[in-house]
Amino acid sequence: MSQEENSSSIVPILLTFVAGAVVGAVIAALATPKSGPELRADLKDAAARAKRKAADLAKEASEALGDLKERSRLASADLKRGIADSVTHLKQPVTVQPSNADGVAAGGAGRDKSGNG
Repeated sequence: MSQEENSSSIVPILLTFVAGAVVGAVIAALATPKSGPELRADLKDAAARAKRKAADLAKEASEALGDLKERSRLASADLKRGIADSVTHLKQPVTVQPSNADGVAAGGAGRDKSGNG
C-alpha cells in the first residue's frame, strides 16, 4: 500500500470514530434525565473531550505518517544504493582464462570449481 493510500484511508476511520463518539455521547446525554443546564454542560464537556481525542489521534497519525515517510526514504536510498552497486558490478569486464589445445582451461586439469568434473 502506498503512502498516499495509507494516509487517505486514515481520515475516514478517524471521522467515523469521532462521529460515533459524538452520537454516543448525545444519545447517552438525552437518555439521562437531567435539567437543561446540566444537559448542556454535559454535552459541552463531551464535545470538548471528543475534540481533544480527535486532536490527539490526528497528532499520532501525523507522527506515524512522518515516521513512515522517513523509513520509506531510507529504504529507498538503500535500494538505490544496492541497485547502483549491482550495476557497477555487472559493468566490470569478465576475464576469460585461455584454454589449452584440449579445450581445458589452463591449470584446470579438466575439473570445474566444484571438483566434480
